[in-house]
Amino acid sequence: MWQSSGKYVPTVAQLKEVAPAIIGMGCFDRVETNGGAFEQVNLLFGENPNKAVREWTAPFREAGIQTHMLERGLNALRMNPVPADVRELMYKVKKAQGTDISRSFCGLNDHRNLRLSVEYAKKAGMISQVALSITNSPVHTVDYYMGVVDKVVEYGCDEICLKDMAGIGRPAFLAELTARIKKKYPSMVVQYHGHCGPGFSPASMLEVARAGADYLDVAVEPLSWGKVHPDVITVREMLKADGFGVKDIDMQAYMEVRSLTQKYIDDFLGYWIDPTNSHMSSLLVGCGLPGGMMGSMMADLKGFHGAINASLRAQGKPELTVDQLMLMLFQEVEYVWPRLGYPPLVTPFSQYVKNTALMNLMNILKGQPRWTTIDKDTWNMILGRMGQLPGPLDPEIIALAKQKGYEFYTGNPQDEFPDELEKYRQMMAEEGWDCGQDDEELFEMAMHERQYRDYKTGVAKERFNKELAVARAKIGEQYPDAEPVQAPVKGQVLWNLDLDDASSAPVIGTAVAADEPLGYIQTYYGLIEIMPMSDGHIIATCAKQGDKVQKGDTIAFVRKK
Repeated sequence: MWQSSGKYVPTVAQLKEVAPAIIGMGCFDRVETNGGAFEQVNLLFGENPNKAVREWTAPFREAGIQTHMLERGLNALRMNPVPADVRELMYKVKKAQGTDISRSFCGLNDHRNLRLSVEYAKKAGMISQVALSITNSPVHTVDYYMGVVDKVVEYGCDEICLKDMAGIGRPAFLAELTARIKKKYPSMVVQYHGHCGPGFSPASMLEVARAGADYLDVAVEPLSWGKVHPDVITVREMLKADGFGVKDIDMQAYMEVRSLTQKYIDDFLGYWIDPTNSHMSSLLVGCGLPGGMMGSMMADLKGFHGAINASLRAQGKPELTVDQLMLMLFQEVEYVWPRLGYPPLVTPFSQYVKNTALMNLMNILKGQPRWTTIDKDTWNMILGRMGQLPGPLDPEIIALAKQKGYEFYTGNPQDEFPDELEKYRQMMAEEGWDCGQDDEELFEMAMHERQYRDYKTGVAKERFNKELAVARAKIGEQYPDAEPVQAPVKGQVLWNLDLDDASSAPVIGTAVAADEPLGYIQTYYGLIEIMPMSDGHIIATCAKQGDKVQKGDTIAFVRKK
Protein backbone atom coordinates (compact mmCIF):
# COMPACT_ATOMS: atom_id res chain seq x y z
CA MET A 1 0.00 0.00 0.00
CA TRP A 2 2.99 2.33 0.40
CA GLN A 3 4.01 2.33 -3.24
CA SER A 4 0.96 4.29 -4.37
CA SER A 5 0.77 6.54 -1.34
CA GLY A 6 3.84 8.74 -1.33
CA LYS A 7 7.49 9.14 -2.15
CA TYR A 8 8.95 6.93 0.58
CA VAL A 9 8.37 3.60 2.34
CA PRO A 10 8.95 2.72 6.01
CA THR A 11 12.47 2.13 7.25
CA VAL A 12 13.65 -1.42 7.82
CA ALA A 13 13.21 -0.95 11.58
CA GLN A 14 9.60 0.11 11.04
CA LEU A 15 8.91 -2.77 8.64
CA LYS A 16 10.27 -5.26 11.18
CA GLU A 17 8.10 -3.63 13.85
CA VAL A 18 4.86 -3.98 11.88
CA ALA A 19 5.50 -7.47 10.44
CA PRO A 20 4.36 -9.44 13.55
CA ALA A 21 1.06 -7.55 13.62
CA ILE A 22 0.45 -8.22 9.89
CA ILE A 23 1.13 -11.90 10.54
CA GLY A 24 -1.08 -11.76 13.62
CA MET A 25 -4.08 -10.66 11.55
CA GLY A 26 -4.22 -14.28 10.37
CA CYS A 27 -5.90 -13.64 7.01
CA PHE A 28 -2.99 -13.25 4.61
CA ASP A 29 -1.51 -16.01 2.48
CA ARG A 30 0.81 -13.59 0.69
CA VAL A 31 2.40 -10.21 1.39
CA GLU A 32 3.99 -7.97 -1.23
CA THR A 33 7.34 -7.12 0.32
CA ASN A 34 9.71 -5.61 -2.22
CA GLY A 35 10.66 -4.83 -5.81
CA GLY A 36 9.38 -1.98 -7.98
CA ALA A 37 9.98 1.36 -6.33
CA PHE A 38 10.66 -0.19 -2.91
CA GLU A 39 14.37 -0.87 -3.26
CA GLN A 40 15.21 2.36 -5.07
CA VAL A 41 13.40 4.28 -2.34
CA ASN A 42 15.50 2.55 0.34
CA LEU A 43 18.58 3.94 -1.37
CA LEU A 44 17.04 7.41 -1.58
CA PHE A 45 16.85 7.76 2.18
CA GLY A 46 20.24 6.17 2.71
CA GLU A 47 19.26 2.61 3.67
CA ASN A 48 20.60 -0.63 2.23
CA PRO A 49 17.75 -2.33 0.31
CA ASN A 50 19.42 -5.73 0.57
CA LYS A 51 19.32 -5.56 4.35
CA ALA A 52 15.73 -4.31 4.16
CA VAL A 53 14.54 -7.15 1.92
CA ARG A 54 16.26 -9.88 3.96
CA GLU A 55 14.96 -8.62 7.30
CA TRP A 56 11.47 -7.74 6.03
CA THR A 57 10.77 -11.05 4.28
CA ALA A 58 12.16 -13.26 7.08
CA PRO A 59 9.23 -13.10 9.56
CA PHE A 60 6.66 -13.85 6.84
CA ARG A 61 8.55 -16.86 5.56
CA GLU A 62 8.93 -18.15 9.12
CA ALA A 63 5.15 -17.82 9.52
CA GLY A 64 4.47 -19.72 6.26
CA ILE A 65 3.30 -16.61 4.38
CA GLN A 66 4.59 -16.24 0.82
CA THR A 67 6.46 -13.05 -0.05
CA HIS A 68 6.32 -11.49 -3.46
CA MET A 69 8.00 -8.72 -5.38
CA LEU A 70 7.04 -6.55 -8.34
CA GLU A 71 9.32 -6.13 -11.35
CA ARG A 72 8.83 -4.36 -14.66
CA GLY A 73 10.00 -6.89 -17.24
CA LEU A 74 12.50 -5.18 -19.55
CA ASN A 75 12.89 -2.37 -16.98
CA ALA A 76 13.26 -4.73 -13.98
CA LEU A 77 13.39 -2.44 -10.91
CA ARG A 78 13.95 0.85 -12.67
CA MET A 79 12.27 3.16 -15.18
CA ASN A 80 14.46 2.34 -18.19
CA PRO A 81 15.62 -0.90 -19.88
CA VAL A 82 18.03 -3.24 -18.08
CA PRO A 83 20.62 -5.58 -19.69
CA ALA A 84 19.73 -9.27 -19.65
CA ASP A 85 22.61 -10.33 -17.39
CA VAL A 86 21.58 -7.80 -14.74
CA ARG A 87 17.98 -9.00 -14.99
CA GLU A 88 19.09 -12.61 -14.48
CA LEU A 89 21.14 -11.72 -11.42
CA MET A 90 18.10 -9.99 -9.90
CA TYR A 91 16.20 -13.27 -9.54
CA LYS A 92 19.15 -15.09 -8.02
CA VAL A 93 19.59 -12.30 -5.48
CA LYS A 94 15.91 -11.93 -4.60
CA LYS A 95 15.43 -15.67 -4.19
CA ALA A 96 18.47 -15.81 -1.90
CA GLN A 97 17.10 -12.88 0.10
CA GLY A 98 13.82 -14.70 0.74
CA THR A 99 11.36 -13.55 -1.93
CA ASP A 100 9.12 -16.38 -3.14
CA ILE A 101 7.12 -14.93 -6.02
CA SER A 102 8.15 -12.61 -8.84
CA ARG A 103 5.25 -10.59 -10.22
CA SER A 104 6.48 -9.45 -13.65
CA PHE A 105 4.69 -6.96 -15.86
CA CYS A 106 5.34 -5.13 -19.08
CA GLY A 107 3.54 -1.81 -19.35
CA LEU A 108 2.95 -2.51 -23.05
CA ASN A 109 1.90 -6.15 -22.47
CA ASP A 110 4.63 -7.16 -24.94
CA HIS A 111 5.22 -10.84 -24.24
CA ARG A 112 8.77 -10.58 -25.60
CA ASN A 113 9.70 -8.38 -22.64
CA LEU A 114 8.30 -11.02 -20.26
CA ARG A 115 9.94 -14.15 -21.67
CA LEU A 116 13.25 -13.66 -19.83
CA SER A 117 11.37 -12.68 -16.64
CA VAL A 118 9.63 -16.05 -16.67
CA GLU A 119 12.73 -18.04 -17.59
CA TYR A 120 15.05 -16.33 -15.11
CA ALA A 121 12.53 -16.52 -12.24
CA LYS A 122 12.00 -20.24 -12.79
CA LYS A 123 15.73 -20.86 -13.11
CA ALA A 124 16.31 -19.14 -9.77
CA GLY A 125 13.63 -21.26 -8.09
CA MET A 126 10.99 -18.53 -7.77
CA ILE A 127 7.31 -18.73 -8.64
CA SER A 128 6.81 -16.80 -11.88
CA GLN A 129 3.66 -14.69 -11.88
CA VAL A 130 3.01 -12.65 -15.03
CA ALA A 131 0.85 -9.57 -14.63
CA LEU A 132 -1.41 -8.30 -17.39
CA SER A 133 -1.52 -4.49 -17.36
CA ILE A 134 -5.27 -3.94 -17.40
CA THR A 135 -6.83 -0.93 -19.06
CA ASN A 136 -10.02 -0.02 -20.91
CA SER A 137 -9.68 0.76 -24.61
CA PRO A 138 -10.97 -0.46 -27.98
CA VAL A 139 -7.82 -2.56 -28.51
CA HIS A 140 -7.64 -4.12 -25.05
CA THR A 141 -10.16 -6.90 -25.55
CA VAL A 142 -10.40 -10.26 -23.78
CA ASP A 143 -8.97 -11.88 -26.92
CA TYR A 144 -6.04 -9.44 -26.83
CA TYR A 145 -5.19 -10.37 -23.24
CA MET A 146 -5.66 -14.09 -23.90
CA GLY A 147 -3.07 -13.74 -26.67
CA VAL A 148 -0.57 -12.50 -24.07
CA VAL A 149 -1.59 -15.26 -21.64
CA ASP A 150 -1.02 -17.95 -24.28
CA LYS A 151 2.52 -16.73 -24.91
CA VAL A 152 3.60 -16.45 -21.27
CA VAL A 153 2.11 -19.86 -20.49
CA GLU A 154 4.21 -21.16 -23.38
CA TYR A 155 7.26 -19.59 -21.70
CA GLY A 156 6.42 -21.49 -18.50
CA CYS A 157 4.84 -18.99 -16.10
CA ASP A 158 3.13 -20.41 -13.00
CA GLU A 159 0.50 -17.74 -12.34
CA ILE A 160 -1.37 -14.81 -13.91
CA CYS A 161 -2.11 -11.51 -12.20
CA LEU A 162 -4.71 -9.02 -13.42
CA LYS A 163 -2.88 -5.79 -12.61
CA ASP A 164 -5.68 -3.20 -12.63
CA MET A 165 -3.31 -0.36 -11.73
CA ALA A 166 -5.75 2.48 -12.41
CA GLY A 167 -8.82 0.56 -11.21
CA ILE A 168 -10.60 1.20 -14.52
CA GLY A 169 -11.04 -2.42 -15.54
CA ARG A 170 -14.78 -3.02 -15.83
CA PRO A 171 -16.00 -5.74 -13.45
CA ALA A 172 -17.82 -7.80 -16.10
CA PHE A 173 -14.81 -7.63 -18.43
CA LEU A 174 -12.43 -8.80 -15.70
CA ALA A 175 -14.78 -11.64 -14.78
CA GLU A 176 -14.89 -12.78 -18.40
CA LEU A 177 -11.10 -12.64 -18.68
CA THR A 178 -10.69 -14.62 -15.44
CA ALA A 179 -13.19 -17.24 -16.59
CA ARG A 180 -11.44 -17.59 -19.96
CA ILE A 181 -8.05 -18.09 -18.29
CA LYS A 182 -9.47 -20.67 -15.88
CA LYS A 183 -11.31 -22.53 -18.62
CA LYS A 184 -8.27 -22.78 -20.90
CA TYR A 185 -5.72 -23.33 -18.10
CA PRO A 186 -7.67 -24.90 -15.18
CA SER A 187 -4.65 -25.21 -12.87
CA MET A 188 -3.44 -21.65 -13.47
CA VAL A 189 -3.44 -19.48 -10.32
CA VAL A 190 -5.09 -16.07 -10.92
CA GLN A 191 -4.53 -13.07 -8.62
CA TYR A 192 -6.35 -9.73 -8.87
CA HIS A 193 -4.62 -6.44 -7.98
CA GLY A 194 -6.86 -3.40 -8.30
CA HIS A 195 -6.60 0.15 -6.99
CA CYS A 196 -9.75 1.93 -5.80
CA GLY A 197 -9.22 5.08 -7.89
CA PRO A 198 -12.50 5.61 -9.76
CA GLY A 199 -14.40 3.11 -7.59
CA PHE A 200 -14.77 -0.09 -9.63
CA SER A 201 -12.37 -2.21 -7.61
CA PRO A 202 -14.66 -3.77 -4.94
CA ALA A 203 -17.15 -4.82 -7.62
CA SER A 204 -14.30 -6.17 -9.72
CA MET A 205 -13.02 -8.19 -6.76
CA LEU A 206 -16.37 -9.86 -6.27
CA GLU A 207 -16.77 -10.61 -9.97
CA VAL A 208 -13.30 -12.13 -10.45
CA ALA A 209 -13.75 -14.18 -7.27
CA ARG A 210 -17.02 -15.57 -8.64
CA ALA A 211 -15.19 -16.32 -11.92
CA GLY A 212 -12.52 -18.36 -10.11
CA ALA A 213 -9.71 -16.00 -9.08
CA ASP A 214 -7.54 -17.42 -6.29
CA TYR A 215 -6.09 -14.33 -4.57
CA LEU A 216 -7.18 -10.72 -4.05
CA ASP A 217 -4.82 -7.89 -3.11
CA VAL A 218 -6.07 -5.72 -0.25
CA ALA A 219 -4.68 -3.07 2.10
CA VAL A 220 -5.20 -1.78 5.64
CA GLU A 221 -6.35 1.62 6.88
CA PRO A 222 -5.23 4.41 7.04
CA LEU A 223 -3.83 3.83 3.53
CA SER A 224 -6.52 1.58 2.09
CA TRP A 225 -9.18 3.02 -0.24
CA GLY A 226 -8.39 6.25 -2.06
CA LYS A 227 -5.72 5.56 -4.64
CA VAL A 228 -4.64 2.30 -2.98
CA HIS A 229 -6.61 -0.97 -2.54
CA PRO A 230 -9.93 -1.72 -0.80
CA ASP A 231 -9.61 -2.50 2.88
CA VAL A 232 -9.32 -6.13 3.94
CA ILE A 233 -12.29 -5.89 6.32
CA THR A 234 -14.74 -4.80 3.63
CA VAL A 235 -13.46 -7.31 1.08
CA ARG A 236 -13.65 -10.16 3.59
CA GLU A 237 -17.22 -9.31 4.59
CA MET A 238 -18.27 -8.97 0.95
CA LEU A 239 -16.86 -12.40 0.09
CA LYS A 240 -18.27 -14.04 3.21
CA ALA A 241 -21.74 -12.72 2.42
CA ASP A 242 -21.43 -14.16 -1.09
CA GLY A 243 -20.76 -17.64 0.27
CA PHE A 244 -16.97 -17.85 0.08
CA GLY A 245 -14.95 -19.49 2.81
CA VAL A 246 -12.66 -16.77 4.17
CA LYS A 247 -10.30 -16.61 7.11
CA ASP A 248 -11.14 -14.62 10.22
CA ILE A 249 -9.32 -11.35 10.92
CA ASP A 250 -7.78 -10.82 14.34
CA MET A 251 -9.10 -7.30 14.92
CA GLN A 252 -6.65 -6.55 17.70
CA ALA A 253 -3.79 -7.20 15.27
CA TYR A 254 -5.59 -5.19 12.56
CA MET A 255 -5.82 -2.20 14.89
CA GLU A 256 -2.14 -2.54 15.72
CA VAL A 257 -1.22 -2.49 12.01
CA ARG A 258 -3.49 0.52 11.58
CA SER A 259 -1.92 2.31 14.55
CA LEU A 260 1.65 1.56 13.47
CA THR A 261 0.94 2.73 9.93
CA GLN A 262 -0.33 6.03 11.29
CA LYS A 263 2.76 6.24 13.48
CA TYR A 264 5.03 5.95 10.45
CA ILE A 265 2.97 8.58 8.64
CA ASP A 266 3.36 10.90 11.61
CA ASP A 267 7.07 10.10 11.85
CA PHE A 268 8.08 11.15 8.34
CA LEU A 269 6.15 9.40 5.57
CA GLY A 270 3.19 11.74 5.79
CA TYR A 271 5.23 14.71 4.62
CA TRP A 272 5.19 13.15 1.13
CA ILE A 273 1.61 11.83 1.06
CA ASP A 274 -0.73 14.18 -0.79
CA PRO A 275 -3.99 14.69 1.16
CA THR A 276 -6.02 13.91 -1.98
CA ASN A 277 -4.46 10.45 -2.02
CA SER A 278 -7.23 9.28 0.27
CA HIS A 279 -9.92 10.37 -2.19
CA MET A 280 -11.55 8.35 -4.93
CA SER A 281 -12.59 10.24 -8.05
CA SER A 282 -14.83 9.27 -10.95
CA LEU A 283 -12.83 11.76 -13.05
CA LEU A 284 -10.24 8.98 -13.30
CA VAL A 285 -12.67 6.81 -15.28
CA GLY A 286 -12.13 8.89 -18.41
CA CYS A 287 -8.40 9.58 -18.32
CA GLY A 288 -7.40 6.20 -16.88
CA LEU A 289 -4.43 7.53 -14.91
CA PRO A 290 -3.37 5.25 -12.04
CA GLY A 291 -3.71 6.45 -8.48
CA GLY A 292 0.04 6.63 -7.97
CA MET A 293 0.25 9.25 -10.71
CA MET A 294 -2.16 11.69 -9.04
CA GLY A 295 0.38 12.98 -6.53
CA SER A 296 3.04 13.71 -9.15
CA MET A 297 0.48 15.18 -11.52
CA MET A 298 -0.84 17.60 -8.90
CA ALA A 299 2.72 18.57 -7.99
CA ASP A 300 3.42 19.24 -11.68
CA LEU A 301 0.30 21.35 -12.04
CA LYS A 302 1.09 23.42 -8.96
CA GLY A 303 4.63 23.92 -10.23
CA PHE A 304 3.43 25.10 -13.65
CA HIS A 305 0.44 27.04 -12.35
CA GLY A 306 2.24 30.35 -11.93
CA ALA A 307 4.01 30.16 -15.28
CA ILE A 308 0.79 29.30 -17.11
CA ASN A 309 -1.11 32.19 -15.56
CA ALA A 310 1.75 34.59 -16.29
CA SER A 311 1.54 33.57 -19.94
CA LEU A 312 -2.24 33.94 -19.99
CA ARG A 313 -2.01 37.43 -18.46
CA ALA A 314 0.52 38.43 -21.12
CA GLN A 315 -1.97 37.27 -23.77
CA GLY A 316 -4.80 39.20 -22.12
CA LYS A 317 -6.62 35.97 -21.23
CA PRO A 318 -8.27 35.06 -17.89
CA GLU A 319 -6.21 33.09 -15.38
CA LEU A 320 -7.00 29.48 -14.46
CA THR A 321 -7.36 27.75 -11.11
CA VAL A 322 -5.52 24.49 -10.34
CA ASP A 323 -8.85 22.63 -10.55
CA GLN A 324 -9.51 24.05 -14.01
CA LEU A 325 -6.01 23.00 -15.10
CA MET A 326 -6.51 19.52 -13.64
CA LEU A 327 -9.69 19.01 -15.67
CA MET A 328 -7.95 20.30 -18.81
CA LEU A 329 -5.06 17.92 -18.18
CA PHE A 330 -7.42 14.96 -17.75
CA GLN A 331 -9.03 15.87 -21.08
CA GLU A 332 -5.62 16.21 -22.75
CA VAL A 333 -4.60 12.75 -21.47
CA GLU A 334 -7.79 11.39 -23.07
CA TYR A 335 -6.76 13.09 -26.33
CA VAL A 336 -3.10 12.01 -26.26
CA TRP A 337 -3.49 8.41 -25.12
CA PRO A 338 -5.13 6.85 -28.22
CA ARG A 339 -2.84 8.83 -30.54
CA LEU A 340 0.19 7.29 -28.84
CA GLY A 341 -1.10 3.76 -29.43
CA TYR A 342 -3.02 3.10 -26.18
CA PRO A 343 -0.07 2.16 -23.94
CA PRO A 344 -1.53 0.94 -20.62
CA LEU A 345 -1.12 3.76 -18.13
CA VAL A 346 1.29 2.07 -15.76
CA THR A 347 4.93 2.84 -14.86
CA PRO A 348 6.74 4.14 -16.85
CA PHE A 349 4.23 4.64 -19.68
CA SER A 350 1.76 6.52 -17.51
CA GLN A 351 4.52 9.08 -16.89
CA TYR A 352 5.26 9.38 -20.62
CA VAL A 353 1.62 9.97 -21.53
CA LYS A 354 1.06 12.34 -18.62
CA ASN A 355 4.21 14.32 -19.40
CA THR A 356 3.28 14.62 -23.07
CA ALA A 357 -0.23 15.75 -22.17
CA LEU A 358 1.15 18.27 -19.69
CA MET A 359 3.57 19.76 -22.23
CA ASN A 360 0.81 19.84 -24.85
CA LEU A 361 -1.39 21.74 -22.42
CA MET A 362 1.41 24.18 -21.64
CA ASN A 363 2.06 24.82 -25.32
CA ILE A 364 -1.63 25.18 -26.20
CA LEU A 365 -2.14 27.76 -23.45
CA LYS A 366 0.90 29.65 -24.77
CA GLY A 367 -0.57 29.63 -28.27
CA GLN A 368 1.81 26.98 -29.62
CA PRO A 369 0.94 23.67 -31.38
CA ARG A 370 0.59 20.28 -29.73
CA TRP A 371 3.50 17.80 -29.78
CA THR A 372 6.05 20.62 -29.68
CA THR A 373 7.78 19.01 -26.70
CA ILE A 374 8.20 15.21 -26.48
CA ASP A 375 10.98 13.83 -24.31
CA LYS A 376 13.52 11.17 -25.31
CA ASP A 377 11.96 8.32 -23.30
CA THR A 378 8.55 8.98 -24.83
CA TRP A 379 10.10 8.91 -28.29
CA ASN A 380 11.71 5.56 -27.47
CA MET A 381 8.25 4.24 -26.60
CA ILE A 382 6.75 5.70 -29.79
CA LEU A 383 9.53 4.26 -31.96
CA GLY A 384 9.14 0.73 -30.55
CA ARG A 385 12.41 0.52 -28.66
CA MET A 386 10.58 -0.52 -25.47
CA GLY A 387 8.16 -2.93 -27.10
CA GLN A 388 5.21 -3.04 -29.43
CA LEU A 389 2.44 -0.54 -28.74
CA PRO A 390 -1.00 -2.16 -28.35
CA GLY A 391 -2.67 0.13 -30.90
CA PRO A 392 -1.69 2.04 -34.04
CA LEU A 393 0.00 5.43 -33.80
CA ASP A 394 -1.84 8.45 -35.10
CA PRO A 395 -0.65 9.44 -38.62
CA GLU A 396 0.27 12.84 -37.18
CA ILE A 397 2.77 11.20 -34.80
CA ILE A 398 4.23 9.01 -37.55
CA ALA A 399 4.66 12.06 -39.78
CA LEU A 400 6.35 13.95 -36.93
CA ALA A 401 8.81 11.07 -36.38
CA LYS A 402 9.69 11.01 -40.09
CA GLN A 403 10.08 14.79 -40.10
CA LYS A 404 12.66 14.44 -37.31
CA GLY A 405 14.46 11.66 -39.14
CA TYR A 406 13.64 8.99 -36.53
CA GLU A 407 13.49 5.30 -37.47
CA PHE A 408 10.96 2.83 -36.09
CA TYR A 409 12.35 -0.32 -34.40
CA THR A 410 10.66 -3.70 -34.85
CA GLY A 411 13.23 -6.03 -33.27
CA ASN A 412 13.28 -7.55 -29.77
CA PRO A 413 13.73 -4.64 -27.31
CA GLN A 414 16.20 -6.60 -25.14
CA ASP A 415 18.64 -6.86 -28.05
CA GLU A 416 19.18 -3.09 -27.88
CA PHE A 417 20.75 -3.36 -24.41
CA PRO A 418 23.93 -5.51 -24.26
CA ASP A 419 25.20 -7.18 -21.07
CA GLU A 420 26.93 -4.90 -18.55
CA LEU A 421 27.45 -6.91 -15.37
CA GLU A 422 31.20 -7.30 -15.77
CA LYS A 423 31.54 -3.54 -16.26
CA TYR A 424 29.85 -2.99 -12.91
CA ARG A 425 31.92 -5.70 -11.25
CA GLN A 426 35.03 -3.79 -12.35
CA MET A 427 33.55 -0.53 -11.01
CA MET A 428 32.98 -2.17 -7.63
CA ALA A 429 36.61 -3.36 -7.58
CA GLU A 430 37.88 0.11 -8.47
CA GLU A 431 35.89 1.64 -5.60
CA GLY A 432 37.06 -1.05 -3.20
CA TRP A 433 33.46 -2.11 -2.57
CA ASP A 434 32.55 -5.70 -1.81
CA CYS A 435 30.07 -7.38 -4.16
CA GLY A 436 28.20 -8.66 -1.12
CA GLN A 437 26.46 -11.84 -0.11
CA ASP A 438 25.11 -13.59 -3.22
CA ASP A 439 26.43 -10.62 -5.28
CA GLU A 440 23.60 -8.51 -3.90
CA GLU A 441 25.67 -5.32 -3.63
CA LEU A 442 26.87 -5.77 -7.21
CA PHE A 443 23.23 -6.11 -8.24
CA GLU A 444 22.25 -2.83 -6.56
CA MET A 445 25.15 -1.03 -8.23
CA ALA A 446 24.17 -2.38 -11.65
CA MET A 447 20.46 -1.71 -11.18
CA HIS A 448 20.63 1.76 -9.59
CA GLU A 449 24.16 3.05 -10.10
CA ARG A 450 23.61 6.71 -9.25
CA GLN A 451 21.42 6.05 -6.20
CA TYR A 452 23.76 3.28 -4.99
CA ARG A 453 26.79 5.58 -5.18
CA ASP A 454 24.89 8.24 -3.22
CA TYR A 455 23.99 5.63 -0.60
CA LYS A 456 27.56 4.34 -0.27
CA THR A 457 29.08 7.81 0.07
CA GLY A 458 26.47 9.04 2.56
CA VAL A 459 25.15 11.70 0.18
CA ALA A 460 21.69 10.10 0.09
CA LYS A 461 21.28 10.12 3.88
CA GLU A 462 22.45 13.71 4.14
CA ARG A 463 20.13 14.82 1.32
CA PHE A 464 17.15 13.01 2.85
CA ASN A 465 17.73 14.57 6.27
CA LYS A 466 17.82 18.03 4.69
CA GLU A 467 14.68 17.24 2.68
CA LEU A 468 12.92 16.08 5.84
CA ALA A 469 13.95 19.24 7.71
CA VAL A 470 12.55 21.40 4.90
CA ALA A 471 9.31 19.37 4.81
CA ARG A 472 8.85 19.80 8.55
CA ALA A 473 9.53 23.52 8.31
CA LYS A 474 6.90 23.89 5.59
CA ILE A 475 4.18 22.54 7.88
CA GLY A 476 3.96 25.99 9.42
CA GLU A 477 3.46 27.51 5.97
CA GLN A 478 0.70 25.03 5.16
CA TYR A 479 -1.16 25.83 8.39
CA PRO A 480 -0.96 29.60 8.91
CA ASP A 481 -3.48 29.38 11.74
CA ALA A 482 -1.38 26.82 13.62
CA GLU A 483 0.92 27.46 16.55
CA PRO A 484 4.31 25.75 16.71
CA VAL A 485 5.19 23.78 19.82
CA GLN A 486 8.87 24.42 20.49
CA ALA A 487 11.41 22.53 22.55
CA PRO A 488 11.84 24.54 25.77
CA VAL A 489 15.42 23.28 26.25
CA LYS A 490 18.09 21.18 24.57
CA GLY A 491 17.65 17.46 25.16
CA GLN A 492 15.86 14.29 24.13
CA VAL A 493 12.14 14.19 23.23
CA LEU A 494 10.03 11.84 25.36
CA TRP A 495 6.42 11.73 24.23
CA ASN A 496 5.99 9.16 26.98
CA LEU A 497 8.29 8.50 29.92
CA ASP A 498 9.40 5.02 28.92
CA LEU A 499 12.51 5.66 26.83
CA ASP A 500 12.52 2.07 25.60
CA ASP A 501 8.98 2.48 24.24
CA ALA A 502 9.34 3.56 20.59
CA SER A 503 5.79 4.96 20.52
CA SER A 504 5.37 7.88 18.16
CA ALA A 505 4.31 11.39 18.90
CA PRO A 506 0.62 12.03 19.60
CA VAL A 507 -1.37 11.07 16.51
CA ILE A 508 -2.83 13.75 14.29
CA GLY A 509 -6.08 15.04 15.79
CA THR A 510 -5.12 14.46 19.43
CA ALA A 511 -6.73 17.09 21.66
CA VAL A 512 -4.35 19.18 23.79
CA ALA A 513 -4.77 21.71 26.58
CA ALA A 514 -2.57 24.69 27.36
CA ASP A 515 -2.16 23.64 30.97
CA GLU A 516 -1.30 19.99 30.28
CA PRO A 517 2.11 18.75 29.06
CA LEU A 518 2.31 17.08 25.65
CA GLY A 519 5.47 15.29 26.67
CA TYR A 520 8.91 15.98 28.11
CA ILE A 521 12.46 16.90 27.21
CA GLN A 522 15.04 14.74 28.97
CA THR A 523 18.02 16.85 30.01
CA TYR A 524 21.08 15.95 32.11
CA TYR A 525 19.45 17.73 35.03
CA GLY A 526 15.96 16.22 34.73
CA LEU A 527 12.68 16.31 32.81
CA ILE A 528 11.24 19.53 31.38
CA GLU A 529 7.59 19.63 30.30
CA ILE A 530 6.60 20.35 26.70
CA MET A 531 3.63 22.73 26.94
CA PRO A 532 1.39 23.90 24.07
CA MET A 533 0.53 27.60 24.06
CA SER A 534 -3.21 27.06 23.52
CA ASP A 535 -6.01 24.54 23.67
CA GLY A 536 -6.55 22.75 20.36
CA HIS A 537 -5.50 19.62 18.55
CA ILE A 538 -2.32 18.26 16.99
CA ILE A 539 -2.07 18.73 13.21
CA ALA A 540 1.57 17.70 12.72
CA THR A 541 4.54 16.36 14.65
CA CYS A 542 8.18 16.99 13.75
CA ALA A 543 10.03 14.77 16.21
CA LYS A 544 9.71 11.18 17.31
CA GLN A 545 10.35 9.44 20.60
CA GLY A 546 14.02 9.74 21.52
CA ASP A 547 14.95 12.45 19.02
CA LYS A 548 17.58 14.93 20.16
CA VAL A 549 16.53 18.55 19.74
CA GLN A 550 17.90 22.03 20.36
CA LYS A 551 16.15 24.74 22.37
CA GLY A 552 13.59 26.44 20.12
CA ASP A 553 13.26 23.57 17.62
CA THR A 554 9.68 23.11 16.42
CA ILE A 555 8.56 19.65 17.47
CA ALA A 556 4.80 19.86 16.75
CA PHE A 557 2.01 22.11 15.46
CA VAL A 558 -1.28 22.77 17.22
CA ARG A 559 -4.36 24.29 15.65
CA LYS A 560 -6.14 26.45 18.22
CA LYS A 561 -9.77 25.92 19.12
